[in-house]
Amino acid sequence: MNQRILLMSSSRKDNLGYLEHADAQIHALLRHEPRKVLFIPFAGVTFSFDTYEGMVKPVFERLGYALASIHHSADPRRAVDEAEAIAVGGGNTFALLKRLYDADLVDAIRAKVQAGTPYVGWSAGSNVACPTIRTTNDMPIVQPPSLRALRLVPFQINPHFIGGKPAGHNGESREERLAEFLHINAPEQVFALPEGSALFSDGSNGTVLGERHALHFTAEGQVETLREGETFPLSRITGPAGMDGWQDFRA
Repeated sequence: MNQRILLMSSSRKDNLGYLEHADAQIHALLRHEPRKVLFIPFAGVTFSFDTYEGMVKPVFERLGYALASIHHSADPRRAVDEAEAIAVGGGNTFALLKRLYDADLVDAIRAKVQAGTPYVGWSAGSNVACPTIRTTNDMPIVQPPSLRALRLVPFQINPHFIGGKPAGHNGESREERLAEFLHINAPEQVFALPEGSALFSDGSNGTVLGERHALHFTAEGQVETLREGETFPLSRITGPAGMDGWQDFRA
């Protein structure tokens, strides 16, 4: 395969500014090539798409890449077809996926990225790159027609991963929530990204970027650490049964 996919856990790391931690990760994807990036702001809910574009555009321009948001386009499908790179921002994953379906862009983005167009997503933009959005951390504030997503990688990702529980919290920890997923969906597994970490994929292999490694939840209570800089075959992590004959997971 000849794919270039960057899936980041988050738009921020610690006290750094918006995407400030991600310079090297974005350059690893776009390679300093003079590409115009198509930004998809559909995960934004409590602020306008113009505002979202205003947050993201200066970051990419500082790195040497032009960027324009898809919400300015009279023909979003054509905008995807003509995109030189695609960036999908974070926010609410359910809103993002519903808006992608409403605009008839799910299959278009998948085909475009499979053909080699670079894709970068963070948070919800990483969730939606999975086979489904079943391992998002977000509240289902809207109902997409399906939980089926872009399928750019063959397994589920859990971004913003943080282990344990804060003092006084009596709800489930992230480990417990993922154990529920693993119990119900065995033999599927989950790839978890702490904030600041990312997965870079060429369609066949993945490499952990950032400074905080990644976690491979192989089964309930069993976790493997993948160190920063480590490359592994995507087939090492079990996804839904067959990328062609998998269940639809309707909402």
